[in-house]
Amino acid sequence: MTRTPVQNPAGRHGRPAYDRDSLLEVAVVVFNERGYDGTGMEELARRLGLSKSSIYHHVSGKEELLELAVNRALDALFAVLDEEEAGEQRGKASGTTATARMKRVIHRSVEVLAAELPYVTLLLRLHGNSEVEQRALARRREFDHRVAELMSRAAAEGGIRADIDPHLASRLLFGTVNSLVEWYRPDRDLTVETLADALTTILFDGLHGRTAS
Repeated sequence: MTRTPVQNPAGRHGRPAYDRDSLLEVAVVVFNERGYDGTGMEELARRLGLSKSSIYHHVSGKEELLELAVNRALDALFAVLDEEEAGEQRGKASGTTATARMKRVIHRSVEVLAAELPYVTLLLRLHGNSEVEQRALARRREFDHRVAELMSRAAAEGGIRADIDPHLASRLLFGTVNSLVEWYRPDRDLTVETLADALTTILFDGLHGRTAS
C-alpha cells in the first residue's frame, strides 16, 4: 500500500514542527496501518522524524494518543445524539417525529464518519486489550443504547416496524454505517451528502421499486 506522507511545517534545523493535534494525526495513520498493538514509540518517532523525548513533550505515551483519537471519534458521534435530544422538545412542538430524528442521526453519523474517517476507523478496530480501549468500548455501548431508545420511540409511533428488537435494529443500522470505513475514501467522486442520502434511503425505505412487479 502506498503511504501518503503527512506534510508538516519545518521547525528549526529543518525538523518537522508538531503540535499535539498534528502529532495525533500522524499517530492515527500509523495505528491504522500497523495496528495499535503493533506500533511502538520507536516507530512513531521514526515516522514523525522526532526523538521519543520530543513526543513525550506533547503526550505521556501512545496510550494517551489512542485515547485522544478514539475520544475524538466518540465525541463527534455523541454530539449527533445530543443535537437530536436538545431539539426533541422543539420537535414535539412542531410535530417532528422520532422516526425523522432517527433518520437524521443516521445521516449525520455518515457525515461524522467521513469527516473523522481515520479516527472512526481506529475506534472500530479496538479489541479491548487495554483500559483505554475498554473505556472506549463502554462508550460505544452507551451510544448503541441511546440509539436503541430512539428506535423504540420510532417504533412506538409507527414510523418503523415494531417486530424487530430495537437493539438488534440499531446494531444492523450502524453495522451498515460502520462498514463504510472499509471502502469509502473522501477523494473519490462521491460527495458525503450523496452517500448519506443514499444510505439513509436504503436503510429506511429499502431497495424495492415503487411500482408493483
